[in-house]
Amino acid sequence: MSNRAVLEVIALDAEDAVAAQAGGADRLELVTDMAADGLTPSRETFAAIRSAVDIPLRVMLRVADGFAAGDIDVLVGKARDMREAGADEFVFGFLDEEGHADLVAVERLVAELDGCRWTFHRAIDRAADRDALRRQLAELPGLDTFLTAGSPDGVDAGIPVLLAEAARTGEPGYRAKVLVGGGLHLRHLPRLRAAGIDAVHIGGAARPGGWTAPVDAAAVREWREALDA
Repeated sequence: MSNRAVLEVIALDAEDAVAAQAGGADRLELVTDMAADGLTPSRETFAAIRSAVDIPLRVMLRVADGFAAGDIDVLVGKARDMREAGADEFVFGFLDEEGHADLVAVERLVAELDGCRWTFHRAIDRAADRDALRRQLAELPGLDTFLTAGSPDGVDAGIPVLLAEAARTGEPGYRAKVLVGGGLHLRHLPRLRAAGIDAVHIGGAARPGGWTAPVDAAAVREWREALDA
């Protein structure tokens, strides 16, 4: 991946993937069932998308709505299945009942992924203590990104947290890239970019027709141009 700002787009199928790449996406997050906020796609969907595009793919590992891990053996099985299909980048993140990182679930997956790069997703926005969670996870192999809005209520509410965390880049727990997503709008980009944040994640913003419509290459291109401005 080049040094330009990273634009990650949610893709549900190969049609989405082709449009996102055509619009200038650097990476795709692969999910299914957005009614549950994104679950693990099928092996067949991954294979179709992998054949359709040549940009990096991060596959969601999640079996139920919410931020509880659920059946860890099922999660591990999905991770193993996706690895066998050729997936080498992933997205996951779970909290325990107290709002701390569920290290049992996360470490089981990390062991299964054997060094693959991965994103800890927006569970961080529901954490009881964001700083403690970051430090808990800091040394886990493969963790290179936190997907966050800075708040469970989205980027509008989370901007102060995002800017404060960006200012701590390089500290223990803050070495992973900040990937901003969740209620993100083009109007947020100038402040984020000025703070040194160079990675964003879009889902609905890439689909002017809503989640029942495919990714629109022109919508993705608008974000690409705004990031590169």
